[in-house]
Amino acid sequence: MKNILNYKLPGTLLLFALLSSCSSQEQKKTVPDSISGIYPRLAYYNNEGECGTGAVVPWADRLWVITYGPHLPNGSSDKLYSVSSDYQQTVYKESIGGTPANRMIHQESNQLFIGPYAIDQKGNVRVIPYEKMSGRHTGNARHLTDPENKIYYGTMEEGFYEVDVHSLEVKELYQDGNKKQQKKNDTDAGPINALLPGVHGKGLYSGQGVMIFSNNGEGTQEALKKFDVEAGCLAEWNGKDWKVVRRNQFTEITGPGGIYGNSNPQTDPIWATGWDYKSVILGVRDAKTGWSFYRLPKASHSYDGAHGWNTEWPRIRNIGTDSKPDYLMTMHGMFWKFPATFCTKNTAGIRPRSAYLKVIGDFTRWQDQLVFGCDDSAQKEFLNKRKAKGNIEGPGQSNSNLWFTSLTKPDELGPATAEGAVWAKESIKAGETSEPFLFSGWSKRNGWIKNEGKLPVKYTFEVDKDGTNNWNILQSITVQPGKSALVSFNDKEEGEWIRVSVDQNTITTVSFSYATEDNRNSTANPIFAGLSTADKSEKLGGLLYGLGNNRRALGLLATSEKNGEVTESGYYEMSETLELVKKEDPQTADFIRSKFAIPQQVIEIDDGSVLIIDDQNRRWRIPLGNQVYKSMTNKGLLRICREVATERDLFSCMGTFYELPAENADGYAKIRPISSHKYQINDYASYRGMLLMTGISPEEGKDNPHIIVSDDGKAAVWAGVIDDLWSLGKPVGQGGPWKESAVKAGTPSDPYLIAFYDQKSMQLKHDSKETVTFTVEVDPTGNGDWMEYKEFSVKPEETVKYDFPATFEARWIRFITNKNTNATTWLEYR
Repeated sequence: MKNILNYKLPGTLLLFALLSSCSSQEQKKTVPDSISGIYPRLAYYNNEGECGTGAVVPWADRLWVITYGPHLPNGSSDKLYSVSSDYQQTVYKESIGGTPANRMIHQESNQLFIGPYAIDQKGNVRVIPYEKMSGRHTGNARHLTDPENKIYYGTMEEGFYEVDVHSLEVKELYQDGNKKQQKKNDTDAGPINALLPGVHGKGLYSGQGVMIFSNNGEGTQEALKKFDVEAGCLAEWNGKDWKVVRRNQFTEITGPGGIYGNSNPQTDPIWATGWDYKSVILGVRDAKTGWSFYRLPKASHSYDGAHGWNTEWPRIRNIGTDSKPDYLMTMHGMFWKFPATFCTKNTAGIRPRSAYLKVIGDFTRWQDQLVFGCDDSAQKEFLNKRKAKGNIEGPGQSNSNLWFTSLTKPDELGPATAEGAVWAKESIKAGETSEPFLFSGWSKRNGWIKNEGKLPVKYTFEVDKDGTNNWNILQSITVQPGKSALVSFNDKEEGEWIRVSVDQNTITTVSFSYATEDNRNSTANPIFAGLSTADKSEKLGGLLYGLGNNRRALGLLATSEKNGEVTESGYYEMSETLELVKKEDPQTADFIRSKFAIPQQVIEIDDGSVLIIDDQNRRWRIPLGNQVYKSMTNKGLLRICREVATERDLFSCMGTFYELPAENADGYAKIRPISSHKYQINDYASYRGMLLMTGISPEEGKDNPHIIVSDDGKAAVWAGVIDDLWSLGKPVGQGGPWKESAVKAGTPSDPYLIAFYDQKSMQLKHDSKETVTFTVEVDPTGNGDWMEYKEFSVKPEETVKYDFPATFEARWIRFITNKNTNATTWLEYR
């Protein structure tokens, strides 16, 4: 087993002694101080609908942390914290809360500004009250004309302030939008401001004579439901006037100077990250030539949503040292290597590292580790409701935690498979060229084209080989009107960026699908030892609930299952010490029993696949696993869907875990398999930054510190983090949308998931007495961009077998026949 519980502390190595459970009542398994990098005692709570981490900063020999509630421009129950080198937490009585996510070190005055607090080099805290500077503080920037003595504050509703770093006197430059228009109700996306288009401010930075601000949302009812409407804004201010640079959703704004501000503000580049429904957008500002923009693929679509709520502060941070900078970028569920030299003249070096599931608000290097401040458990759950979850409640109280990892963890999680488009059903003029799209960093690459124009169109792909904006033709392809094409790129076709142009006016979609080798196997990491395998007739299960009313504990209504018969074992609670203790609390037990019951009949499992009908009545099909899961699911023994990180659901079906975006981020259309396994997992939930699961065979996990068992042996949970799920095993499955199904000529099958699986093969057959043509179509993006992939002529009594190329990558697949018949389309993912 990997040393997941060993962490370097100053001058010592903390190694936890793990004692085996045995029949002797005198010996008990020692509860570890941390689990998968989470110290439960460091969790923070508030009394609000959300408790996210706004910023984490090493300063004055401690790690400083602020938390935020969802929309609290005038303060909240959130706190300012610090963590000492021996992992002891201090909560500051000066705390005034709010919704802060700003941080800057002002070198001239030797102060850290974090939230509404100014902290000197000795750790003394001063407070700027919200009466003087109201708003949801989203960023700080160095002053344009007096950087030695003043800094800027920006708020999420476009309030801007100038603050004297010595006296903390505040000058209002632009009034915060909350003073202009209060939210009407909890479903309103927020105040609409006249200053700039868009809502939900995120980034603030200055340099090259301007202060730059971003927001990533739109304050309309339409934006609460749709992910692909116009939203967000990148803007800059020259000290007098505002200018809208680009009308897209933007988040982070920073530069090589990071938290300090650029050391050469007149010439250093400024970076901005954002996105639209097509792909990630990266901007860089040059002092002479202005802004240039590039596109990158998305690993996850859980961050989408035109309201901007799902995007908890993507960042670019230096996780190296001052002498050897090493920038890490987080964006749309991917860790990226970001080059310190990135500028308009040198755009080389951005590379995908690995995919992650945590919702990360900020991160930093501290004590030769990475520390991620997360957004783990939101009581409100906001708009993230769906029938697959039933009427399940959110946690009783919002809470989150810090996640401590090795410096190499960003390279060790999920595969960096990703996709994105440069054009999506857009009217493009002859000679027009797309924005550059990242091309380097994946071993498997292909492009998808659909020509919806009236003329044949020649698509020409060019590459910038070394990031110097020198473009060379890579290949060209002509696509007939109404047709589509797959363009595969081999390993010898190198380049930092790729772009495409057309020779005719057309309406077109051009997207890119990239994959890396998934070297995982079907064997689960030993940290999962003790979970009950699907062939076991006995297990300890139960329903999980993070308690409210400031109890700061986990409630478990424990069950014992034997041969399919389930009986309750009692009510248990777990505190920050991770000990399960039986309690007499019938009221809480009744609440869990009624509010957290596993819903039934919310999906349909047939002989060919799992059918999901989403909340918009769209039909989707996903692969089957071990058939034993079918009866367990139908009996309501296995949780199907639950929120495990703020506005992110974990979907569990037929032995596979999936990341499931909120419905307003397009939901099942963008589902992503994480891992497949052999366990019967009864329930799962987040608690103090951990992922907890029930469905335990305690004897098998007696030596595993991730298995927590009660003293009486009748209750047990597995504890880790959500990103441990990547090590359960490679996603696998089998099935298809048709199995001996009566189909009509010209009528497409339901979409069937094919994305993120490895070693894909297919079989086609029918029962007609004449040849039937099967047309295979794929949707590369999940946006309904159906494109013809291949046609297969299948003779009577013939089974056509086909292995997809290793480079093939798309999100959904479907089938159409040219005749009425009974057909089978069977896919294997190994």
